[in-house]
Amino acid sequence: MSATHRVENQAPWRVDLDEYAVNVPLTEAVRGFGAAWADEALHEAGALVGSASFQRDAERANVHSPVAQTHDRWGNRIDEVEYDPSYHRVIGDAVARGAHTSAWADPRPGASVARGAMFMLFAQVEPGHACPVSMTHAAVASIEGSPWIADEWMPRLLSREYEPRLLGGEKRSALVGMAMTEKQGGSDVRAGTTVGEAMGGHAYELTGHKWFCSAPMSDAFLVLAQTRDGGVEDGLSCLFVPRVLPHGVRNTFRIQRLKDKLGNRSNASSEVEFDGTVGFLLGEPGRGVRTIIEMVQRTRLDCVLGTAAGMRQSVAEAVWHARGRAAFGRLLVDQPAMTSVLADLALEYEAAMLTGLRLAQLFEADASDRDTALRRLATPVAKYWVCKRGPHHAYEAMECLGGNGYTESFPLARRYREQPVMAIWEGSGNVIALDVLRALRDPDSAAAFADELATTTGVDGLLDAHVDRTLALLQRLSAADADEAAAQARRLTEGLALAFQASLMLRHAPSSAAEAFIAARLGHDRAAQYGVLPAGTDAGALLARH
Repeated sequence: MSATHRVENQAPWRVDLDEYAVNVPLTEAVRGFGAAWADEALHEAGALVGSASFQRDAERANVHSPVAQTHDRWGNRIDEVEYDPSYHRVIGDAVARGAHTSAWADPRPGASVARGAMFMLFAQVEPGHACPVSMTHAAVASIEGSPWIADEWMPRLLSREYEPRLLGGEKRSALVGMAMTEKQGGSDVRAGTTVGEAMGGHAYELTGHKWFCSAPMSDAFLVLAQTRDGGVEDGLSCLFVPRVLPHGVRNTFRIQRLKDKLGNRSNASSEVEFDGTVGFLLGEPGRGVRTIIEMVQRTRLDCVLGTAAGMRQSVAEAVWHARGRAAFGRLLVDQPAMTSVLADLALEYEAAMLTGLRLAQLFEADASDRDTALRRLATPVAKYWVCKRGPHHAYEAMECLGGNGYTESFPLARRYREQPVMAIWEGSGNVIALDVLRALRDPDSAAAFADELATTTGVDGLLDAHVDRTLALLQRLSAADADEAAAQARRLTEGLALAFQASLMLRHAPSSAAEAFIAARLGHDRAAQYGVLPAGTDAGALLARH
């Protein structure tokens, strides 16, 4: 080959690895949180998502975005979305391994942790498919209390089969989406104007427009609507809207367009109209928010897990590149400035991953009352902080690859576009911070959070001082008027999140990693950017386990 075109000093493709085996912090955390029994399945999935074929499918599914097909060639309304076959292979693999509902199907100790780890392995390489996988996992919590729906649909949701077509009752599996927001309300779901008229029994006829409907080829959707019965207003209710009705006829579900999104390109998000659409009540009339909030809590959990998965991809790709490329006489990974950046990114990932798996543990089937109280507050706290850290983390990792990182030939440009969706979906920053204040109305949640932090009292002086300041702020805001509390909600949420992460690092990470994380995030000489670690930190040793 001509000397002008010899490729040198480039890291090879990071491929054909067991992504679970090489992720030592994750394997240790899975065992530490009680799911060692899932090791074999996680190793198998790790080898799959690390394979060349899976990575090619992940890239192809994002390059060839979904396309709305509102009508067939003869003019019949079909309201379908066409995906590239690669997307179906990706989501089929994830469903086959229980990344959606395995914790519900087999609720043994550690099941939620194992499912969280499985979810992260798939989301690390292809995040778009994780949206319907997550919603299906979360929907079970809102459906299980309504036997008129659960008896028929629960076996389908727990199935590990994947069938992309919209079929009638003969379909043995199902995925579930949601349609809550409308253009005039957004996060203020009570401002929705979609109306449901009682038809008798649990059935309602819906009329309205939903501004965001995720994964419109799902088999059913949880929908919020203002219901009424005989002219009597119920208020906002939660309805179960199948794409195919029990007698095999397509429900009216008009896909107006697909959203042209910054990222999350492999997953379709749509605007839909209901016009005589049939939905079935979940829970009680007028208690829609209370019914769907259980689903929302679990999708927020998956936002944390998905962000942590993205951080792992960023760290893995950046470290791989730095180990395979030299500059100024040394490998990049051995140059102190780069080593510090990579080690700091790795610390951020480990703290995020531990946060996600600890949160998943709080959702176990045998969760205690204390765990339930803790997750009520820990979920919005973790969702706010971890998801907001995602975009900057992805950017810094992309910079480690230099110009290559900015191109679409490498996965980190896609990851950079992907990370913001987890911060925006299921409540952006202000909504989540205000939910933290709402959770604090339950004194048991505040007490459970304080108990969690007390498990590491006396281990690190910096953390102890931070916890004292944060809990003092919590007490002050609990007694403040609503506007004052709202103005400080972000400060409080950030303080709680860092305390939670630091405590988890002390309990589950090597002491050197925990100490470096605490000093870099809470120390008096902490800085704003990644790579500014305390003097004397052995960044190379921290990085080695990543």
